[in-house]
Amino acid sequence: MAEGEKLIPINIEDEMKSAYIDYSMSVIVSRALPDVRDGLKPVHRRVLFGMHELGVRSNTAYKKSARIVGEVLGKYHPHGDSSVYDTMVRMAQHWSLRYMLVDGQGNFGSVDGDSPAAMRYTEARMRKISEDMLADIDKETVDHQLNFDDTLKEPKVLPTRIPNLLVNGASGIAVGMATNMPPHNLTEVINGTIAYIDDRDIEIDGLMEHIKAPDFPTGGIIYGYDGVREAFKTGRGRVVLRAKAEIEEVNGKECIVVTEIPYQVNKAEMIKKTADLVNDKKIEGISNIRDESDRKGMRIVYILKRDAVPNIVLNTLFKYTALQSSFSVNNIALVNGRPEMLNLKDLIKHFVNHRHEVVVRRTEYELRKAEERAHILEGLIIASDNIDEVISIIRGSSNADEARTKLMDRFKLSEIQAKAIVEMRLRQLTGLEQDKLRAEYDEIKKLIEDLKDILAREERRMDVIKEELIEVRDRYGDERRSEINYAGGNFSIEDMIADEQVVITISHAGYIKRTPLTEYKTQNRGGVGQKGSSTRNEDFLEHLFVGTNHQYMLFFTQKGKCFWLRVFEIPEGSKISKGRAIQNLINIEQDDKVKAFICTKDLKDEDYINSHYVIMATKKGIVKKTSLEQYSRPRQNGINAITVREDDELLEAKLTTGNSQIMLATKSGKAIRFEEGKTRPMGRNASGVRGITLADDNDEVIGMISVHNMEENILVVSENGYGKRTYLDDPDDGEAVYRMTNRGGKGVKTMSISSKTGELVAIKNVSDEDDLMIINKSGLTIRMAVEDLRVMGRATQGVRLINIKGNDSIAAVAKVMKEEDDIQDLNDIEVEENGTEVDESTNESSNES
Repeated sequence: MAEGEKLIPINIEDEMKSAYIDYSMSVIVSRALPDVRDGLKPVHRRVLFGMHELGVRSNTAYKKSARIVGEVLGKYHPHGDSSVYDTMVRMAQHWSLRYMLVDGQGNFGSVDGDSPAAMRYTEARMRKISEDMLADIDKETVDHQLNFDDTLKEPKVLPTRIPNLLVNGASGIAVGMATNMPPHNLTEVINGTIAYIDDRDIEIDGLMEHIKAPDFPTGGIIYGYDGVREAFKTGRGRVVLRAKAEIEEVNGKECIVVTEIPYQVNKAEMIKKTADLVNDKKIEGISNIRDESDRKGMRIVYILKRDAVPNIVLNTLFKYTALQSSFSVNNIALVNGRPEMLNLKDLIKHFVNHRHEVVVRRTEYELRKAEERAHILEGLIIASDNIDEVISIIRGSSNADEARTKLMDRFKLSEIQAKAIVEMRLRQLTGLEQDKLRAEYDEIKKLIEDLKDILAREERRMDVIKEELIEVRDRYGDERRSEINYAGGNFSIEDMIADEQVVITISHAGYIKRTPLTEYKTQNRGGVGQKGSSTRNEDFLEHLFVGTNHQYMLFFTQKGKCFWLRVFEIPEGSKISKGRAIQNLINIEQDDKVKAFICTKDLKDEDYINSHYVIMATKKGIVKKTSLEQYSRPRQNGINAITVREDDELLEAKLTTGNSQIMLATKSGKAIRFEEGKTRPMGRNASGVRGITLADDNDEVIGMISVHNMEENILVVSENGYGKRTYLDDPDDGEAVYRMTNRGGKGVKTMSISSKTGELVAIKNVSDEDDLMIINKSGLTIRMAVEDLRVMGRATQGVRLINIKGNDSIAAVAKVMKEEDDIQDLNDIEVEENGTEVDESTNESSNES
């Protein structure tokens, strides 16, 4: 150890703590966080002040960026040159700053993330708006501090006329805290500031009438307002941004055209990631992506496939790509050197306070200068009134000091006045110049009075601030770029799925699929149907249901378990595709089969689930009623819906309101009708009560319907293709065709069963507005209008609905709501003399079969 040195032992933990705190405070105060007054971090402030000192104004020639960077580095900012240049570059990028502060010439990068040219190639100068941020800096309006080597002074803050923190925002990561402030529209911010000046007690809601929302340089759409409101009121919030997209037809193909993207999104990277998602089949419906952006503006074109639904593809893009992103607002700024979380009113208040201080200091400076000038003018006026005597005193003096002393003694002048008189030019002795002196003195006396009035009255100072703000607004104000979609908000996966009607088919072997209803044509009674599905030889379609994509589906299995799915979660397939095994979608046991399903609305709506019931029926004639609320919390492995007795299985489940009538039909042609109220609600594990007494051991229930509308007809269909409509109650005399009985009876005849008709396979409640969908075990389907079927007596055998070939038979019957297009199709049907209806689609399908 050298002589005179000594070691002081320090605990390393204490040293680390103090060193890290010093470092973190330096980062917080002198690097990463903006000052609430001018909205600038030290590096931004130094770049603008350096340009100001260099004289690189908006009306002067551009200077090399390297020259400016060197000035800032050498005088004020002892860090890497890239930190200064990157800062200056960002202030010149129109997609980074809402109101650019630097006017750049050359390659300053692009929205695709391209790097700017090196600073030796580019040039820059201040923009007009930056000059307004530095206005009056030479009038002692702000405090200055010594630079890093104590040789120069730099401003601690700029005397800005622009509310820059709100207008351009800021982002920075300090130690233990970060800031992320969005930009806003200058016109709106100034209107809000003026509203605050007029009424200091204004609420944030009042300010929000002027400042609607952030306004991003890249435009886009602010989707939903909750996050904006939260950010304005608390200083923290999440603003969701969406690209501005329109659906256009280009060269006969539908396209999504994006003209504005969210703030801080790299366009090229976004397009690349989207292309990868399309290639990986995670986004369907896009055939190509083209970037047609040029100097006129942005234009990204997503070319769609022919069968794609544009809105669905667009919502998918919003979900999986940066076309929708969020801006997390975190309004932390330095207030008197300390970081604080600020809401909208705080930000405006601190800016107004800063402007007030600047106006006071500027006015004091101008008053001092005006009084100094007035003092000199008083001396000059005295001299001009006594010009001959003054000249003789000066001529009689041996030097300037003697002349000053004599003038001070003779006319009671101050040293400053005497010096001004001695230095006065001869031309000021002319009469015109003397008049000018008096006019200037009168003007300056008025100015002094005005300045004193400003200093004396706060309302005058506020008027000055308002006038200057209005001037700034008129000069730089513009229209909003970001639209606000107040109705938007968090969107769920349903937004990416069209809520269209679909046909859900389940085969005997347990394969399921959904197919758009539009794939099925309307045919006529007697047609042989279209090929509906390809199944294996030993398989056939057993269930066919109609629902919409957004509905919830409850699956009930023959063992009495219930599983839950959304309709859109069922894989889509064409009419001829096989579908997916249900075992792959729900955790159903190997030896179990889905026998019934219910389409419900929102299972989280308490009023809905408490006012609806599930009625179940088994093959052996057992019925059971349970509240829908019992099924509103399904588990992945399913829940028990009914305890099924031995040799029995669940057949049907219906959703009711508790006020309907229940009808059960057996394959022997009998049907029973009773009030739903005859069955009391039970728990999920109950096994139910008797609904109908079967004719014999071979007999079984084939269907259950719940009747809400008494004007509906009862449709029954037998396995050999016969069917008919029957009134529930006779419309002429009001007598019941199917009489009301207690549950558990044997029922009445609903169809005259014979070897020609085959056993009963389906019972439905229908009206003239319905269409029928009939499917054979061989996979053939036919769609027909119910109104083509005339109403018959209860005991008749009906008419032929579908031609059955060979050993084929009907597997399932479903009713479908008729659409306008279908009605139009029916109008085109020609009726032959023998009453058989024929159209081209029937003949085509016959040929196909």
